[in-house]
Amino acid sequence: MHRFPSLPLSVLAFTLAAPVPATAVELSLPQPLPIERQVPAARDIAYPGTIELTVDATDVARGVFRIREQIPVAGAGKLYLLYPQWLPGNHAPRGPIDDIANIAITANGRPLAWKRDPVDVYAIQVDVPAGARSIALSFDYVSPTSSSQGRVVMTGDMLSLQWNLTAFYPAGYFTRRITVAPSVVLPAGWGYGTALEPASLRTSATVAFQPVNFETLVDSPLLAGRHFRQVQLSPKVRLNVAADHPDELQASTAQIDAHRRLVEQAVKLFGAEHYDHYDFLLSISDRLGGIGLEHQRSSENGVATGYFTRWEEQTARHNLLPHEYVHSWNGKYRRGADLYTPDYSVPMRNSLLWVYEGQTQYWGYVLQARSGLVSPDDTLAYLAMAAAQLDGRPGRQWRPLIDTTNDPIIAARRPQPWTSLQRSEDYYNEGMLVWLDVDMQLRALTGGRRSLDDFARAFFGMRDGDWGTLTYTLDDVVATLNGIAAHDWAGFLRDRVEQARPHAPLDWIAQGGYRLVYSNKPTNFWRIEERRRKVADFSYSLGLVIDSGDRRIEQVIWDSPAFAAGLTNNDSIVALDGESFDSGKLAERIDDATSTRKPIELLVRRGDQYRTVAIPYYGGNRYPRLERTGSGSAWLDMLLKPRG
Repeated sequence: MHRFPSLPLSVLAFTLAAPVPATAVELSLPQPLPIERQVPAARDIAYPGTIELTVDATDVARGVFRIREQIPVAGAGKLYLLYPQWLPGNHAPRGPIDDIANIAITANGRPLAWKRDPVDVYAIQVDVPAGARSIALSFDYVSPTSSSQGRVVMTGDMLSLQWNLTAFYPAGYFTRRITVAPSVVLPAGWGYGTALEPASLRTSATVAFQPVNFETLVDSPLLAGRHFRQVQLSPKVRLNVAADHPDELQASTAQIDAHRRLVEQAVKLFGAEHYDHYDFLLSISDRLGGIGLEHQRSSENGVATGYFTRWEEQTARHNLLPHEYVHSWNGKYRRGADLYTPDYSVPMRNSLLWVYEGQTQYWGYVLQARSGLVSPDDTLAYLAMAAAQLDGRPGRQWRPLIDTTNDPIIAARRPQPWTSLQRSEDYYNEGMLVWLDVDMQLRALTGGRRSLDDFARAFFGMRDGDWGTLTYTLDDVVATLNGIAAHDWAGFLRDRVEQARPHAPLDWIAQGGYRLVYSNKPTNFWRIEERRRKVADFSYSLGLVIDSGDRRIEQVIWDSPAFAAGLTNNDSIVALDGESFDSGKLAERIDDATSTRKPIELLVRRGDQYRTVAIPYYGGNRYPRLERTGSGSAWLDMLLKPRG
């Protein structure tokens, strides 16, 4: 007989009670309220009057920019002001409106109420009273003070002023039809560089610039610093450098000459300059956030200390300026038609980033070699690394290259848990490989007489001095290629870009006179990159990358031997074969295993748990490199030679 434990009578009675059928109740089913967009769409008409914008950038101790805008108005009524959301070069909605504070608006000296639009949250709405000819808007941009909050743009020694962070603009107009007169108040004694033209000689801490349209303003950032240097690279091009310490500004004659050759080789390549003048803005700092961002008449380039002073250790960073400079032609002047927008509230579409970024990646590496910023051997070593990485990426089995052009939006450039499976903005490097394939195919079709150099001049080299925007479609790209050498270029490109392919586009290697091989010793470039990144990279053997400092696994390659053994990202390696872990010993152990056939034994910590992992891998160390296949002149070598 079943006995109930001692329970209160009320509970026992409830337990024994028969279930009572629930009365049928009709569930509430709401209907959504319609979304009503109040913010007016942009029209291609001139905004009445000139906006006066003043940015006080002197509070470097707190990293606060204080902004005042005097905005003319045509009359009474609702006015919508927009904060830039979809930012050029970011390919995504990155405007940090959450860092805006202390908004205040007045008209004729009286405060006006404002409210944020509930649908377009980057818009604020204000009612302009009768009789007002302008409104005064003031606010603070409280910039990040640590990298965990975003890019640091102000330190005690330098600042990076991106005008899109410090300005609202009126809705209802193309940004190219809104005129702004900008000025900035800088700390006393600081030098600065920008593509903007000063309105007059500087006589105080305030620098006023000639009026420009809002689109040009956003495209013309300013770099300023206590330790500042400007170097003329050509009659039209300047190198502006700000650094943490004055010794970081000391570049050798050979280093400056290499930057001068970069300009020379780029102009020879494209045959035209799409700027009236161009300013490289280079920050060398361990405190200001790093950056690589293109603009039509300038570029923002931020690197860690040592760019000049430890030149031989900075090989990879020497590609930054060539890449961003090429964007003046590819991405800024010539731009995918679906990427151009009338203002910064309209979503950008990234379908042609494999041209915008992929071909820029291609020309950046070609020009670094042609200028001497990086040697041809180190350039080839990088191409080998890119080819090996993308050819063995498991994610290519399910995801075509073109889908990665959506990554700036859908992944927001956050770290990926399994990059090798998910892919991550592969349109940069795999786009570069596509264009290497195109270059070598053009040479094959024409017996070496034509190359992608001819495409560059035909596609980017028209209308010297035009620094507007000329959009293009895939059909325009195909037509230009057919004008150089007839071929099924549409099929050629779509096959490599729009289809999921088991292997990366690597036909260029054999056509260029090389083959991709794996050696048990890394290239010099590989070693430099390991030191710079502070990692030990065993991607093509065990299938993992280890942080050299804390011995944490930064990345495990999907389906690699390390993956099969159960290792994952952020595991920490404590010991190797019962002894304290050392990456150099691991490399030796990997080679030894080819003869001993003994699994590699690692003691691994995950959280507060420890376990021993045995990896039965016997293939030895494998580091990619390109190896010459003949003795004659190779097209790949010819590609990297400077043009006379």
